[in-house]
Amino acid sequence: MRCKEKMSEELENAAIEAAETPKREEKKAEVVPNDPNFDWESLDEVKPVYSEEERKNLEELYNKTFNAIGEKDVVEGTIMGKTSREIVVNIGFKSDGVIPVNELRYNPNFKIGDKIEVYVESQEDSNGQLLLSHKKALILKSWKRVNEAFENEEIVTGHIKSKTKGGLIVEIFGIEAFLPGSQIDVKPIRDYDIYVDKTMEFKIVKINQEFKNVVVSHKALIELELEAQRAEIMAGLEKGQVLEGVVKNITNYGAFIDLGGVDGLVHITDLSWGRIAHPEEILKLDQKVNVVILDFDEEKKRIALGMKQLTPHPWDSLDPELKVGDKVKGKVVVVADYGAFIEILPGVEGLIHVSEMSWSQHLRTAHDFLKVGDEIEAVILTLDREERKMSLGIKQLIPDPWMSINEKYPVGSKHTATVRNFTNFGIFVELEEGVDGLIHISDLSWSKKIKHPAEFTKIGEKIDVVVLEMDPESRRLSLGHKQLEENPWDVFETIYTVGSIHEGTVTEQHDKGVTISLQGVEGFAFNKGLLREDGTTIKTGEKADFKVIDFSKENKKIVLSHSRIWQDKKDAEREQNTSEEEKRAKEDAQILKKMNEHVEHSTLGDLDALINLKADLEAEAAKKKEKE
Repeated sequence: MRCKEKMSEELENAAIEAAETPKREEKKAEVVPNDPNFDWESLDEVKPVYSEEERKNLEELYNKTFNAIGEKDVVEGTIMGKTSREIVVNIGFKSDGVIPVNELRYNPNFKIGDKIEVYVESQEDSNGQLLLSHKKALILKSWKRVNEAFENEEIVTGHIKSKTKGGLIVEIFGIEAFLPGSQIDVKPIRDYDIYVDKTMEFKIVKINQEFKNVVVSHKALIELELEAQRAEIMAGLEKGQVLEGVVKNITNYGAFIDLGGVDGLVHITDLSWGRIAHPEEILKLDQKVNVVILDFDEEKKRIALGMKQLTPHPWDSLDPELKVGDKVKGKVVVVADYGAFIEILPGVEGLIHVSEMSWSQHLRTAHDFLKVGDEIEAVILTLDREERKMSLGIKQLIPDPWMSINEKYPVGSKHTATVRNFTNFGIFVELEEGVDGLIHISDLSWSKKIKHPAEFTKIGEKIDVVVLEMDPESRRLSLGHKQLEENPWDVFETIYTVGSIHEGTVTEQHDKGVTISLQGVEGFAFNKGLLREDGTTIKTGEKADFKVIDFSKENKKIVLSHSRIWQDKKDAEREQNTSEEEKRAKEDAQILKKMNEHVEHSTLGDLDALINLKADLEAEAAKKKEKE
């Protein structure tokens, strides 16, 4: 109904505007009673006021009276009416639109005639209704406003709604933005709750157009204010200048000091002349301290500060009578493999090299002698006051054991030592702290062949030794273990004579032969000496008789062979058979020789006698053969 009334009103206005255009006056039929051609039927007919072309022009003028409205636009409208659920809004379109009443719940006092901005969702829905949204209009307007503030680097005011992980939620122009904890203030903030429900100024620092995320910063505004202060402070800085500051932050490597708008760093090494493990041992947050400027960089805005430099260097107060050879007491503050640092006074340290911790010559680390916190006494070995360096020693507190080595460990004396280290050629043992010796691998056992010392003993075990040789100047002792017993090879020489046969067990296989375990000693047999008479070979773990074919007391070597037992027997039998045949041949040769010697002077009777002699000799030889 309202649409029709409006159309009628607009049509009248359009007609008035169009009155200026040329019109054709309505012609009334003149009554000409005396005219024989008068059309009496058209007397009461209504003639059209506008022609077809004129009416078309009027319709175009009427349509132009409506606003040019596009979908997705934000336009201003007038509230024309309201119900409990909807609000009617006129935006100058063909029809009015409606919006839900809850979209204006933030303004419960609105009234008809008020102007509001609306978002055109659709010019005409399935029911021909114009669809509008006041909420979306506000959002689009707010987002546009936020982007303008970001582009123009404008300072905006926002309300902090709540705390979230890592920061706060701030409402700006009706849009929620994120305030990171690091952007609240220039100093670290430990309690976010105190900012909730406060209104503050911010600077928009980042916008994500895709996800519609906004990040703001209050710290940026403070930094802008402080920048001028920093520039002024930096311009007035000088090395050596002493300033008062407040401890702003503490880290493992030092402390940051607020100098009134600009921060400086006191490195942990510049906090105290003495060693400290962490700056918290000296400083605490918000503490006021005096610092001295050590260095600064105006471009990088870095300031190096110091605190220990405000007090005299401890080396300057070191006892002037202290000299090399004096004994001092201190605490172990650092231990490394190469040595330990001893704090004599706070800021005055000396180094004890590991070589000055023990008279022992074998390699060890300082951790074997000292640990951090130990209170010890040491002897000053070197002292350089200009370079502020000192070397100390603790082994000098006890006598050097090598000074009386000849009296305490004479050659031939027997002792018990501790195994300290292995090498491929022997064992290093310790007779006492500072007195080490070497047992060569060849001096470990008379009879057993040892490939590595680890087969014989273990590190840390006790071992009996005898002193073989001594070199005090080089601090070397040659020790032996096998010399504690008599040389068994003197006995083996009488038992394992060449040609003797003994029972043994094959214990280990090698490339060229095997090791054979005998009674109290080991021997060696080549592979060819393991062949039995039946053609089989003696294997590892089997027992058999072996013949000694070589014995060397000096080299502690016994060479054996099983094959030689049966081979020598066959050779003997063969030699015996060969000897009998040669004997008979020799006897026959003698008979023939005698016969030849008498044949020239013999008579027939002599010949008979010789023939009989030959027969007797042959018979005698046959008897001997039978007896054998």
